[in-house]
Order: sequence, then C-alpha cells, then structure tokens
Amino acid sequence: MIKCVLLTLAFLYSSDYRSGYYLPIKTTDRLSIHSISLTSIGEFGMLRKERPGIPSHFHTGIDIKRPTSNFQDEPIFPIYDGVVISIRKDGPYAQIIIEHGSSLKFWTVYEHVAGIKVRLYEQVTPNLPIARFMNTNELNKYGWQFDHFHFEILKTKPLKLEIDNSNPERRYSSYSLTCLTSEGLNKYFYNPIEFLKTRLRL
Repeated sequence: MIKCVLLTLAFLYSSDYRSGYYLPIKTTDRLSIHSISLTSIGEFGMLRKERPGIPSHFHTGIDIKRPTSNFQDEPIFPIYDGVVISIRKDGPYAQIIIEHGSSLKFWTVYEHVAGIKVRLYEQVTPNLPIARFMNTNELNKYGWQFDHFHFEILKTKPLKLEIDNSNPERRYSSYSLTCLTSEGLNKYFYNPIEFLKTRLRL
C-alpha cells in the first residue's frame, strides 16, 4: 500500500504537476498566462455577428491558438482537478465539460477538440491530457477556422440536457449562444484570462 502511494506521488511530481491551477495547453511554463495566444477574434466578450441560424451574441470564452507546430497530437489539459460531466462527440463541435471544486464550484468547457481521451464521470487532473487540437486531416475536413480550441469558465452549472442516443455522453450544454447582453455574459461566465491570472502560482 505504501509503495503504491509513493509511486503515485512520484508520478505526479515527475509530470511537473502540483495541486493547483495550470494552463490548458502544453508550454514551457504552464503557470504563466503569457504563454497563451488567442486568435484574432478569440477574446472574451467580443460581440460576434449574426450568421445563419445563430443570433448576434457575446463571445463567452477565449479561442486558444495551437502553441506549437505539432499538427498531429497537440495536447489539451484540464486547468484544475475535476470530474468530467459531459462529452460531446460530433466532429468540429466536440466538447468536454468538467466540474471543479467542492463548496465553491466552477465549470470549464473545452470545445472544437479531437481525440477525446476521457470518459464520462472520470476524475481528471492537470497533468494528463483530456483531448488534443484537431490534426491536419481533421482541419482539412472541417475547415482551418477550427485551428484553435474554445475555452470557457462558467460561474453557474451548465444546462442539463435530455439524453440523446446519437450523443449519449452529452449531458450538459453551455450558455454560449444565449448571452445576448453583457449582463448575461457576466452572470454566467468568468473571463478566463482574468480568472487564471489571479490563480496561477507565480
């Protein structure tokens, strides 16, 4: 038993992981907010134009650019310990939602991801990837506008969905397309950059 605990601790520390907050991408310093680059329209709170079937709305997260030239298996990580509560597997809109915390909870959303590595209700930690950026073949199929992933941090529990047999692990949805006012944006979402700035260890 003692040996098992020691091996677990050795693994966590050898993976450069300590309990706390980390960036969701692989960089030389996952504790520095300056390691994140956003797409040209990827800032939190930007007003997105109306398009067919989608009303004009505020951008509820950030669009994080691929941190390297790795177009095969560039990993995406959770920012904090948590439990997977929803997995959506439908091409470019694939999504993972994780619940974090005990008394003061928050939720993170990772969208436009591929190669999902976790299961529903699985415990996750920031040292192991949950998915990856789309690879070259997937970007050629779905469009190079998806060469990023969309990241949100929610203040309120996501919307519970009825189970759909075509996507049975998708149990929740974000409020992404319902934030038509700045009041709604601030009610449901944290600004991910500001959230991480105050929590990443220096």
